[in-house]
Amino acid sequence: MASTSSSFTVGRGASSKAKSAKLLEVLNALEEEEERSHSRQEIFIAPPDSASGDFTDEDSGDEGGRRGFHLPGSVLHASVVPEDSSEDSGAEEEEEEEEEEEEEEQLLQPALKRQRAVVEPRRIWTKRDIQADFCSWTASDPHIEDLKSQELSPVGLFELFFDEGTINFIVNETNRYAWQKNVNLGLTAQELKCVLGILILSGYISYPRRRMFWETSPDSHHHLVADAIRRDRFEVIFSYLHFADNNELDESDRFAKVRPLIIRMNCNFQKHAPLEEFYSFGESMCEYFGHRGSKHLPAGRPMQLGYKIWCGTTSRGYLVWFEPSQGTLFTKSDRGLDLGGSMVVKFVDALQERGCRPYHIFFDKVFTSVKLLSILKKKGVKATGTVHEYRTERCPLKDPKELKKMKRGSFDYKVDESEEIIVCRWHDGSVVNFCSNAVGIEPVGLTSHPSGAAKTRTQVHQPSLVKLYQEKGGGVSRMDQNIAKYKVKIRGMKWYSSFIGYVIDAALNNAWQLHRICSHDAQVDLLAFRRYVACVYLESNANVSSQGRRSRRLETESRFDMIGHWIVHQDKRTRCALCHSQTNTRCEKCQKGVHAKCFREYHIR
Repeated sequence: MASTSSSFTVGRGASSKAKSAKLLEVLNALEEEEERSHSRQEIFIAPPDSASGDFTDEDSGDEGGRRGFHLPGSVLHASVVPEDSSEDSGAEEEEEEEEEEEEEEQLLQPALKRQRAVVEPRRIWTKRDIQADFCSWTASDPHIEDLKSQELSPVGLFELFFDEGTINFIVNETNRYAWQKNVNLGLTAQELKCVLGILILSGYISYPRRRMFWETSPDSHHHLVADAIRRDRFEVIFSYLHFADNNELDESDRFAKVRPLIIRMNCNFQKHAPLEEFYSFGESMCEYFGHRGSKHLPAGRPMQLGYKIWCGTTSRGYLVWFEPSQGTLFTKSDRGLDLGGSMVVKFVDALQERGCRPYHIFFDKVFTSVKLLSILKKKGVKATGTVHEYRTERCPLKDPKELKKMKRGSFDYKVDESEEIIVCRWHDGSVVNFCSNAVGIEPVGLTSHPSGAAKTRTQVHQPSLVKLYQEKGGGVSRMDQNIAKYKVKIRGMKWYSSFIGYVIDAALNNAWQLHRICSHDAQVDLLAFRRYVACVYLESNANVSSQGRRSRRLETESRFDMIGHWIVHQDKRTRCALCHSQTNTRCEKCQKGVHAKCFREYHIR
């Protein structure tokens, strides 16, 4: 039996006229269904109703996470609303599962959507290929060329997003919040970078308790962390970390306490994003409760609990735009679209701030509808995606059961005469519907798929829009894979601490994507990239006054470790650490002036 996933949204404290199931009831039901299903469950949660209350700063429990049903009462008794699955399983789904999901989706449509106030004219569908009238993509990207010429190090690329303005903003808001609590914190940018370095390092070096970094026990002591900042100083900074003024919060925004950071990061992500033709839009999850962000039911089946994030990425996984979901109760849809379609339009609007170009957006059936593709076409934007049958506006295609009986690779298609939008139904093990306003059937290609018990490869026909969707879509999944590898493991008491870790991970992923594009020399993998940023932040921002002799040992060890040493330009000339003559370059990790000609010898001698 193929494994499936189902998801729910939890509104913490949200009221509803109709009686809703509670999270505790859903958890009990999932446990009872263990023998009948082995599916992975996803439950999306929302922040507390009152974003301005002080209690929301201390709402998450301790660092170690919670096991089983040991969740706060406010969460266990919150309402649960079924949601769409975040990813389209496409050709891998079985037909029976597809039909069950279609029926469930139709039942979940709100009554207001089923009762149309204005009767729209029926579309006229014709059996022919699409005749797209979009202009071709000819845009160049001068910003990326400028980044290539600068030859930025991993730290320089990361600081394109966590720039000086963002660092100073976090420092000021954190000090303001501590002052409101009658605490003179006196946080500096140097100390904040040490905190960021520890959070980044926790992605690939994780302890059951974060205090073990500072323990003197030989099996856990980490001298890079211990020499950078004192344990109690880290704890107090991390506990007061803040991103907005509590006196000026928008009570209608559940993410008001991180909204200024979201705005800044979106601005920086878009400013330095590679200018490409193909983009993906989808859902991502910022995991919340439990050790390492995941929960398991007592029976052992996996269950994920976290915040849903709407994400727009490039085809390679660079995050261009993101917005945490607050549900339909707190986010109003527009243009007659559902919530997902409205988020796609917002992402397109953000893209077009860089210029109205013929971008091509890919998304799955959670978002796709003929109406959405019509709106995007009027904006001059191409779009392709899988689509539910009930969103095809009665396109008369062959019945899925009839198409299933035909050989693999068979397909049927129709085009809307008025707006040149094509709907294609393709049989490839299961029957999948595709919709596009820019790509048609021709040229029909061939693709190989395993067939039969022997898993022999057979050639099947593949329409052009299916091939392009499979090649250029999936950017959000690639980003999720990169973030999941080494995501920040440390989380604090505040409900949004895991979200901050998600933002840091996304910034590192974006910096690494730029490194892959801009690097002229040998590229480093994501792990080496993160290690370099963490080491430089901890070594170059360490509190030297409290290190004593250990700082000299640390400097000697890092000089010869052959890991992550980059030569960068410096404005002020200093003496070379090897030949002692004046130089305008330095090693970014060692923080020592060194000539390019002396660089290698200095690090091996």
